[in-house]
Amino acid sequence: MNWFKKFPYTCRAASGLEWRLWKKLPLIGLIGTLLPLLALALLYAWSDSPMDATALRHMQMMGYMTGGAIIFHWSMVVTAGIGCVIVMVMKGPGYVADGYRVSHSDQPRAAMETAEEARGYRLPETDEQLT
Repeated sequence: MNWFKKFPYTCRAASGLEWRLWKKLPLIGLIGTLLPLLALALLYAWSDSPMDATALRHMQMMGYMTGGAIIFHWSMVVTAGIGCVIVMVMKGPGYVADGYRVSHSDQPRAAMETAEEARGYRLPETDEQLT
């Protein structure tokens, strides 16, 4: 059984923004991680060495906010990556799924469908069977 049966005579759509964004995602993730860490490092470097309790609490809160900003940025990068993959798959060739006839009746069939009847609803396996 061929699980990845393509529709005959289909072609891929032209790539667009999704591939450009996909290739830039590692750089976007790296820059979005380093910038908050750099800001936090500068805050620690420019702070006074003898700090009181409020200054220490402020520095701790800035660390928490930096961590939250980094985790939020990573989640947005992953979300954009998932969106890129979805667009890439959707622009690819079409695949055949096993189709099932829908009964437009309120009553179920009295007998099961035979193999010959079911075979008549499927797409042909090869191009020779198309003609």
